[in-house]
Amino acid sequence: QVQLVESGGGLVQAGGSLRLSCAASGRTFTTYAMGWFRQAPGKEREFVSAITRSGGMTAYADSVKGRFTTSRDNAKNTVYLQMNSLKPEDTAVYYCAADLRGYGSRLSSSYEYWGQGTQVTVSS
Repeated sequence: QVQLVESGGGLVQAGGSLRLSCAASGRTFTTYAMGWFRQAPGKEREFVSAITRSGGMTAYADSVKGRFTTSRDNAKNTVYLQMNSLKPEDTAVYYCAADLRGYGSRLSSSYEYWGQGTQVTVSS
């Protein structure tokens, strides 16, 4: 079992920055990869980023590449999503998720555990 709790969402102007955090508990943190997904109103959940168990490899959606950075602190059981140069189209509920296989897939179906989500709103 893995419990995930996101924090750090909020309202920000376009061009601004936010850092999301996802605190994990339960199963040993270093045994699974982590992903970030988002869902805007009326749209399907989409992949944002992923990071492997060690943090040695990351992957990003084209829409956020160069603006978002994911990292993890295995000593704190926490994964982060640093979001810079935010755009109104980044507005969504952001979710962190755990991939127990450890690969950090782009597919939401590969993730077994999900957080409750945190709202990010970017005003123009």
